[in-house]
Amino acid sequence: MIVWINGAFGAGKTTLAEELGRRLPDALSFDPEHVGFLLRFSAPPPETGDFQDIPLWRKLTAELAIGLHRDYGRHVVTPMTLVETAYREEIFKLLAAADVPLLHVFLDVPPDELRRRINAQVLDPHNPQADADARAFRLRNVDRCVAARDTLPADTLVLRGDLHTPEHLADQVLAAL
Repeated sequence: MIVWINGAFGAGKTTLAEELGRRLPDALSFDPEHVGFLLRFSAPPPETGDFQDIPLWRKLTAELAIGLHRDYGRHVVTPMTLVETAYREEIFKLLAAADVPLLHVFLDVPPDELRRRINAQVLDPHNPQADADARAFRLRNVDRCVAARDTLPADTLVLRGDLHTPEHLADQVLAAL
């Protein structure tokens, strides 16, 4: 099964993925952001600067997730903010068409807490400008990410990422698996 951990920047996706990795030692970790980094070197950049706006990113993300699941027969834990409804549907339809089971988890965190977490994070300690740019991008997208909560498919496992420890969140995801 693919466990897609979704939510706003700062919601705790990576932390939850790491906790699941400790509890599911055979699971594979797949961060679609790496696909985006690869495309930044190979494809024309989108006007928005967001690699998710590159159609090839969505196709490659789905294909890689499918391949990891099929070729290795393990759970694939995928922490990635995916709030654009059309993009989420596109990727999830590709997974469904390939008969790959999916558990979609959304970490719901209030906007003020997200902003606090984002401002407290250091993403690139060796490059202050890159760190500031990433922080600004994340902060610009808080409201859009929070609003995505209202467009989630009915079968999404929605968890309050601000009310539970990563361990308790992992308990809930494992129970859903």
